[in-house]
Amino acid sequence: MILKGKVVLITGASRGIGRSIAETCGKNGADVIVNYNNNEEEAMKVVKKIREYGVKAIAIKSDVKNIKEVSSMFKKINLEFKKLDILINNAGILKDNLLLLCKPEDYDEIMDVNLKGQFLCMQHAAKMMIKQKNGKIINISSIIGLQGNIGQTVYGATKAGIINMTKSAAKELGGFGITVNSVAPGLIDTDMTSGLKENIKEKLINSTILKRIGKPKDISYAVLFLASEFSNYITGQTISVDGGMNM
Repeated sequence: MILKGKVVLITGASRGIGRSIAETCGKNGADVIVNYNNNEEEAMKVVKKIREYGVKAIAIKSDVKNIKEVSSMFKKINLEFKKLDILINNAGILKDNLLLLCKPEDYDEIMDVNLKGQFLCMQHAAKMMIKQKNGKIINISSIIGLQGNIGQTVYGATKAGIINMTKSAAKELGGFGITVNSVAPGLIDTDMTSGLKENIKEKLINSTILKRIGKPKDISYAVLFLASEFSNYITGQTISVDGGMNM
């Protein structure tokens, strides 16, 4: 129960990596806010699961790229819990396309959700945490932000931006007792990667040292470490959880 008494917000927590992180935090004693944008039914399933661990859990609908909705979400958190100990910035989208074929509207949406969304949530969380004189912010990036990839010019730019935003925010907020780190997942078995052709997936798996696809729990365990007191002297860092792909 290494997060007992902590209040945690996970964005994009109705499925995939976000869902795994939310359930792991609840299992380890945290009260959990499950943020979602579209799928209320799945979000409530996550809430129900977390409550089975004997902790508090609620779902809040909010489009992270919409400043009014983000502001409303944080007001609800303040009213319900009076504090926020940990923000896990997970919400993101993936729209692969070659540089020359990328549509401007797709560029805007990827940037808004992946980068602006994390920025807005960090900004609102930081205001609460500064008053508390403590807090942890964990941003979910990607190894694509570290090494790039064909067809992911825009996606990679947002994930690289998250890594730099993490470093800069860590320098700004450290004096208030707030740590800011990021996790860069590799190939993880989620809905986002389920559509990959088998030959492509096999090639990616073979490019990892561990020769296997990662599981959402592999990410949630890394996040749990960063959210716990075991990481109190770590800030501004990016941890790659990729089976050795980025070497």
